[in-house]
Amino acid sequence: MSRLDQRFISLDERYGAPNYHPLPVVLKKGKGVYVWDVNGNRYFDMLSAYSALNQGHNHPKIVAAAKAQLNRLTLTSRAFHNALMGPLLKEICRLTRQDKAILMNSGAEAVETAIKAMRLWGYQVKKIPKDRAEIIVCRNNFHGRTTTIVGFSSDPNSYEGFGPKTPGFIEIEYGSGKSLESAITSNTCGFLFEPLQGEAGVLIPPTGYLKEIRALCSKHNVLMCADEIQTGLGRTGKLFCCDHEKVRPDLMILGKALSGGLYPISAVAARSDIMDLFTAGKHGSTFGGNPLASSIGLAALKVIVEERLPQKAAATGEYFRSLLQTLKLDFIQEVRGKGLLIGVELKKPARPFCEALAKNGILAKETHEKTIRFAPPLTITRAQIQEAFNLIRSALSYR
Repeated sequence: MSRLDQRFISLDERYGAPNYHPLPVVLKKGKGVYVWDVNGNRYFDMLSAYSALNQGHNHPKIVAAAKAQLNRLTLTSRAFHNALMGPLLKEICRLTRQDKAILMNSGAEAVETAIKAMRLWGYQVKKIPKDRAEIIVCRNNFHGRTTTIVGFSSDPNSYEGFGPKTPGFIEIEYGSGKSLESAITSNTCGFLFEPLQGEAGVLIPPTGYLKEIRALCSKHNVLMCADEIQTGLGRTGKLFCCDHEKVRPDLMILGKALSGGLYPISAVAARSDIMDLFTAGKHGSTFGGNPLASSIGLAALKVIVEERLPQKAAATGEYFRSLLQTLKLDFIQEVRGKGLLIGVELKKPARPFCEALAKNGILAKETHEKTIRFAPPLTITRAQIQEAFNLIRSALSYR
């Protein structure tokens, strides 16, 4: 580590809460699939800010939209209409095949919005007795960091010290339709799930699971709510991960790549009979749907569609996985993934391997201790994947 690196890292550690454990790399610039540190060293970004950068760093069309809007109007609050929110809502609804949407900022805010929507529907439509509504969630879930959300996490590092837990959430086994059906009661208003669990180590449910839970939710009059914040907008090789089984949830939660990494934008899209329950004063956000966010969101979605990023992710992801599967190293347990969301599960802690990768020009991050997650921007080319793989093989072979 250079003295320049240490200077910036020391400032972070002196004045910031130690709530992250980043790799000792200080980044200064990004373009496409690459980032550069303060010393001028170039790296492949294999994390994409947890899939917020599906379009790559500083995509010129998204940056241009942001710059143009900065000179016009950035914020009005929802006390007034603006000329860009409606077009963004329309495009989100078109892509998700939903009736209406609500715009927020962070992914966790969108999850909280979906929780409120499911509870409102449960009380006003399903007629669940007051304060008895239940939402079913999955073990090893990751939906955000608010007190409500960490209360239904199964990760002690997320919830310990933040109790008491918010009641009304029932935890079941992920990937099991039988477990879902057994947990449903007359008080169940929704099922909140990730179609592929990214933070849990890129865990993929059995084929047919999404169709099965869709059928079960319809059968028992329960809202199916898919958290596509990390898996959506092309990451897994389809526009949305639920598209792999041609399933349409009742609610979809979006975030991250909705802005191409330029700005916090999130959304919940759902049927009209759910969204219309949010009457004036029931929910809101000062910054949600602001003109700057809407301009950036429209450009970000246009890039995903026009550049066919889901299709590219499907092809390059298959190629990347095939290369990683050639690594015959005794400490590799499994390579798994969909599209360009790939997990390499190890038989030992992954942190030292991520540090070795960084020294070799590859920025990846461990998740759930023993899994290295590779999730580059969807703009990455086959040639760049081959170059990155050569660096990965070199770094891992010497560990």
